Amino acid sequence: MTDTPAGSFAEHGYVRLAGFHPRARMMAIRRKLLDEVQRVSGRGLPGALRGLPVFQQIGRLSSMVQYPDLHEALMSRELLDLVAHLAGRPPAVVQDAQLLLSPPRQGAWTLAGLNWHVDVKAGPRDRLPGIQAFFLIDDVAEQGGATLALAGSHRHAPRTPQAAALRERLRAPGDLLRNLRELDIDVVEMAGRAGDVYLMDMRVLHTPSVNATPHMRMMATSRCLLDA
Repeated sequence: MTDTPAGSFAEHGYVRLAGFHPRARMMAIRRKLLDEVQRVSGRGLPGALRGLPVFQQIGRLSSMVQYPDLHEALMSRELLDLVAHLAGRPPAVVQDAQLLLSPPRQGAWTLAGLNWHVDVKAGPRDRLPGIQAFFLIDDVAEQGGATLALAGSHRHAPRTPQAAALRERLRAPGDLLRNLRELDIDVVEMAGRAGDVYLMDMRVLHTPSVNATPHMRMMATSRCLLDA
């Protein structure tokens, strides 16, 4: 079952497509983004981020940097066909791709105090609401600010004892990874190489993470919603 992308997606709630986009395409986007970062830096970018909580820095930086036609460069017909295959039907709405940029050296990497969430309201139990794509525009190292996901958390439907147990484990002190493994859930760090794409069941709990490296985190995301 899990030997195929569909099997892995159904069991774990995500699938990694290594090298889906050509590296040369991602490097061209990366260069343009760095030029744009330089432009906004001259308009007070460091000051705009100073004093903000770590995760608000991501939203502010990403909103200041512009890249026309980003969606067309990333959300290819081939990828949409794969999304439709995993979902069992084509998406009704595909939201424009949004940048996910994290400044470097945000502090020490940690699993404490993270904002585990989903981006859609709870729907009928066991019904897939959509698939979210995460694109690596540049190489993203471990502890480099990649989105984190709780693989398997899509199996814990909202307002059930299983979901309550999961939330309790997320709040409990001690070894979070061990606590989650007892529920058959793993923390997945969406690190990798430029051109990699992660597709995630939108019922999966996920969160931004701290970028502890000296390099900017360059990713983007797009949500493919199955109902309008």
